[in-house]
Amino acid sequence: MSTLSQHKSGAVPADLEQSTISKVIRMLVPLMVAMYVVAYIDRQNISFAKLQMVSQLGWTESAFGLGSSLFFIGYLVFSVPGNIILSKVGAKRWFALSLAAWGVITVALAFTQSLTMFYVLRFVLGLAEASFYPGLIYYSTQWFPTKYRPRIVGYLVTASMFANMIGAPLNGSLLSMHGILGYHGWQWLFLITGLLAIVLIVPVLYFFPGSPEKSTFLSLEQKQWLLKTLEDERREQTDKSVDTLFKSLTDKRVLALALIYGFICFGAYGISYWMPTIVKSFGVSDMTNGFVNMIPWALVMIMLRWLTKKPERTNNPILNVAVPMFTSAICLVGSVWFYSQPVISFAFICGVVLSVFAIQPCFWNLTKFLSGASAAAGLAIINSLANLGGFFAQNTIPLVRDEMQSASAPMIYLSIVMLIGGICTITLIKWLQRRGEPATATPVVGH
Repeated sequence: MSTLSQHKSGAVPADLEQSTISKVIRMLVPLMVAMYVVAYIDRQNISFAKLQMVSQLGWTESAFGLGSSLFFIGYLVFSVPGNIILSKVGAKRWFALSLAAWGVITVALAFTQSLTMFYVLRFVLGLAEASFYPGLIYYSTQWFPTKYRPRIVGYLVTASMFANMIGAPLNGSLLSMHGILGYHGWQWLFLITGLLAIVLIVPVLYFFPGSPEKSTFLSLEQKQWLLKTLEDERREQTDKSVDTLFKSLTDKRVLALALIYGFICFGAYGISYWMPTIVKSFGVSDMTNGFVNMIPWALVMIMLRWLTKKPERTNNPILNVAVPMFTSAICLVGSVWFYSQPVISFAFICGVVLSVFAIQPCFWNLTKFLSGASAAAGLAIINSLANLGGFFAQNTIPLVRDEMQSASAPMIYLSIVMLIGGICTITLIKWLQRRGEPATATPVVGH
């Protein structure tokens, strides 16, 4: 059958779909991944900088934790406005501006002289990065049909794992540059990681595609298929009850999903923030600490590749979102139980990381009732409110450490939070399923 007759009969050639998606992935994903790697390195650097800053500047763990967590307040304040601006001005210009802003602010952190300056810079850094991750999620909805989106989120989560993997030895190495040119190791850490963001501005401005309508790398036939597929899905999946900005911000499902994702963020930021400190307590050097911290992130990358490869592995929200929270809680207890045996304790920590970061490619499928402008706002509010989990994690975990005077106490605390999160998640997912909402429809992953 000819291509023309297939289109007339409503059939779509399989090679047209595959060639279109493959081309879009090749053109979009590399820069999306590169930006997210740098963003995650810039977020991770604070947990390594803490190893020197606290003692050298004479701060307490809790004071540093407060400053570190102010990032999430800035994130909350500007996430929704930033994502709405992105939807208006375009991803290319907005991402380039974000890179410039957070790069300059990170470099400025190298010259921190007081807690006040540290607090202000961390808050402003949150403003600069606020719309980046939800912007990437929103941007993917403008280019990829629903069944391919878990794969794209999988790429982004894998990018964050890769960032953690290479960022750990990178940050450890930068800390070891203490004294070079008169700068402390933590200053070199902020200088170099900030410059990485600035370097990416040029390729983003010159090579990052804007929208499918304006794309030049797709043939006319490919462009027509993609635009029609995306439009058909919007008509079928979009819930008209959240078709305005206000409705999307006050929708109960949006707020419920923000709570679920908040527990995920608490676990993710909690373990990422505290893991270098735990490994350091095993008696290793800064350099060794960095290399040891590579291990769990490498394992997550392998697991995510397996998880997102087949649809049946990501189609159960209870199994893919709630159960990993309980698993992480058990592994956290195991890491404390075997604390005197570093190898076994670290194996349980790896289990925590695997559990927490396995959730994200599956979670965002729960939001597909959002579309258009409401998606930009709804995705941003879910992400920004959820990142308050990171704020509380980076404030309360050091506080527990200071109060209990124990490096293992924060792991028990984190375990309790994840246990509560698992219970809340099951309850809310069951509530969504009883309502029969589009958000709970079974996701399909592209081959």
